[in-house]
Amino acid sequence: MKNSWYEKKLEEYAKLGGYKKPEKFDDVLKLDSNENFVINKKFQQDVISYAKSNSDVREYPLGGVEKLVSKLSKYLKVPENMIGVGNGSDQILDLFLANMASKKTKILTSDPTFGFFEERCKLYAIPCTKIPFSSDMKLDIEKFNSNLKKCQILYLDSPNNPTGFQFSKTQLESLIKKFDGLVIIDEAYGEFGDSTTVSLTKKYDNLIVVKTFSKAFGLAGLRLGYFVANKKIVEVFNQVLQYPYPLNTLAIEAGIASLDKVDQMKEASEIIKSERKKIIENLRKYDAFTVFDSNANFVLFDAKGVDKRVFSALVEQGISIRKLGKIGTHSGCLRVTVGTKEMNSKFLLAIRDLLG
Repeated sequence: MKNSWYEKKLEEYAKLGGYKKPEKFDDVLKLDSNENFVINKKFQQDVISYAKSNSDVREYPLGGVEKLVSKLSKYLKVPENMIGVGNGSDQILDLFLANMASKKTKILTSDPTFGFFEERCKLYAIPCTKIPFSSDMKLDIEKFNSNLKKCQILYLDSPNNPTGFQFSKTQLESLIKKFDGLVIIDEAYGEFGDSTTVSLTKKYDNLIVVKTFSKAFGLAGLRLGYFVANKKIVEVFNQVLQYPYPLNTLAIEAGIASLDKVDQMKEASEIIKSERKKIIENLRKYDAFTVFDSNANFVLFDAKGVDKRVFSALVEQGISIRKLGKIGTHSGCLRVTVGTKEMNSKFLLAIRDLLG
């Protein structure tokens, strides 16, 4: 039968497009997905080796999540019953959106915000009120304050992707304190920023702080996310919303092993912060660019009329960065991941050869 209900539904979904992953290029220096290449490769090898030796994948990972949560509890300094986990922070956000929001729920967020979250809101037809960034890629806290009463959920990725902007902990607490609805703070890049709101979950029952092992711990391929919230939210999430086995055995054990190596993660994060500063300072030497401050492991810059030329020239030299185009009043935005010192030097040298 033609034009059946499911074909119409598929056509509706096809129009949405979905989350756009970066272009894939072979044999390039990959600085387009905010992956952490700074953390020592031995860290990854040790973590995977531990996971393999402590796993039997013939068995379901019964009790595994509880072991990981116990480790996270010590790391985060919050009780175990305030922690939930998921197959990447994406899945956690998706489950909250699918089950806690609807077409009648209005979400307050920034413009832009995390692309996956935006696309999921479109998929579920959840209306969003978006506060735009200023020309220097900053957000006005008062614009959020004035819209709080009109919305039921506040979502902020802080530090923000793709701008790198981060509200202070004091500013975020002022919003949480005034808001009657649900607050979701996405701290995927939190370890590269100035502060965290995790401790505020003990104070405010309406706060969910979402985090991940993908960025600071360099375990993006294992799809390992977690969140902190009051015990009632966590209990409902774990028992009703989440899958019976949300994480595979190897990911669980790798997460446990990585939490025994927090010092290595912190050391890599400090290198990234230092290298980030170097990239910003170097890019600001060129009149062709407007470069924005960042509290994440990437730098956003507007290459104005030469953005496509810069992107293509870098690919030709074996370097892939993210082409974003128009953001707010800026039409030629590019985003580069902060890599190792060698990677960053190669990127900056390529920019110098192109524009110097």
